[in-house]
Amino acid sequence: MARLFSNLLALAGLVATVSARVACRSEAKTYEAEDGILTGVQVEKTQAGFTGTGYVNGFDTGTDKVSFKVNSDSIKLYDLTIRVAAIYGEKRTSVVLNGGASSEVYFPASQSFSNIAAGQVLLEAGANTIDIVSNWGWYLLDSITLTPSTPRPAHNIEAAPRNPAADDGAKKLYSYLRSIYGKKILSGQQELSYSSWIAQLTGKTPALISFDFMDYTPSRVERGTVGTSVEEALVHHNRGGIISFLWHWNAPTGLYDTEENKWWSGFYTRATDFDIASALSSTTNANYTLILRDIDAIAVQLKRLQQAGVPILFRPLHEAEGGWFWWGAKGPEPAKKLWLLLHDRLTNYHKLDNLLWVWNSILPEWYPGDETVDILSADVYAQGNGPISTQYNELITLGKGKKMIAAAEVGAAPRPELLQAYEAHWLWFAVWGSGFIDNAEWNTPELLKQVYNSEYVLTLDEIQGWRV
Repeated sequence: MARLFSNLLALAGLVATVSARVACRSEAKTYEAEDGILTGVQVEKTQAGFTGTGYVNGFDTGTDKVSFKVNSDSIKLYDLTIRVAAIYGEKRTSVVLNGGASSEVYFPASQSFSNIAAGQVLLEAGANTIDIVSNWGWYLLDSITLTPSTPRPAHNIEAAPRNPAADDGAKKLYSYLRSIYGKKILSGQQELSYSSWIAQLTGKTPALISFDFMDYTPSRVERGTVGTSVEEALVHHNRGGIISFLWHWNAPTGLYDTEENKWWSGFYTRATDFDIASALSSTTNANYTLILRDIDAIAVQLKRLQQAGVPILFRPLHEAEGGWFWWGAKGPEPAKKLWLLLHDRLTNYHKLDNLLWVWNSILPEWYPGDETVDILSADVYAQGNGPISTQYNELITLGKGKKMIAAAEVGAAPRPELLQAYEAHWLWFAVWGSGFIDNAEWNTPELLKQVYNSEYVLTLDEIQGWRV
């Protein structure tokens, strides 16, 4: 009887959810691009499949845009859909609501018009403006559609790290993160020195600091770099903080080292001829051996942290889908293969059980699979201190609601009130250092004080019990 009652409740909830979605779809409203206010663009009719009387083309400079005037009877959250044809290859656009926060939307390459989920917009009561601004440009904009958002369902996060041998510290960190997910967000910052800068400005210290293994990479060490991030991470760990690491992995070999592309930029695709697909084609070629050499060098540093009892949110191969780093330059399959090699080498060969693995690309075809990923994340550089809801929603879909999601690298700290209004439950945010955290065009001092003193944002002094 109890099971029957439980099943009936679940069914009733499902029916209610479906009914709500059907009702919301019936309230959807479409706005044709050709009826908007056009800046630097023009109406065309050549491409088949458009709706209305045409579509808009000519997004070829940064200021080109279409402005839509929309009204709402109350403060209300809407799902935004953009109908577009990215006939010139994959593109990105910027969505700006009421002249404020900007969000970036990815358009996959397509030879026909299709509907792209573009996150959410929180409309004010009365008149609103939604700008679709060029960004990468060169796409055909047909229309936008606004649909009232349905409440986000409860999270169903995996109960433990994927590594069954995860050590006590990693388990405790995962458990703590799971306990706050959807309720609070961890404040975070790239580089220890900027955490001190934030403390002086706001009176609060970030809960999480992100560090970089970059200068421990062999092709940099042989040119004189001396890494210090492990020592800096221990400083933050010893004061009760949470540690994250990324790795700007200088290519193992093949650095151009020209005036345009110095050796120290060797993690960029443009600065090396290192071919990851070729290197992974067999386990006997010299470049495969160099990959292992580099992984083993980083393992030395990770073991220092493991011996000190430091659990790490480890985010290697970041932004792979962008293609601007060599590990993503040959497409998703070599990038996934490298991730699996890296995971296996560190987990099974080096027995590094203090790591929580953070994947950092959004597109499904790049995802290496649930078994090697603990947390999903995105790096987003959009001005206006918005909630970054587009990428959050995409990652919810990617992880099927089972993975926690982090804004692992951002240019602008998100406003806590917008995160809550949009139900964008990012686990943490980490603002990049020079040129972003200290740049008022991205983060004003007043905004940072508001963020760091918000009840929704956890700072170092507020997380001291997480190891218990």
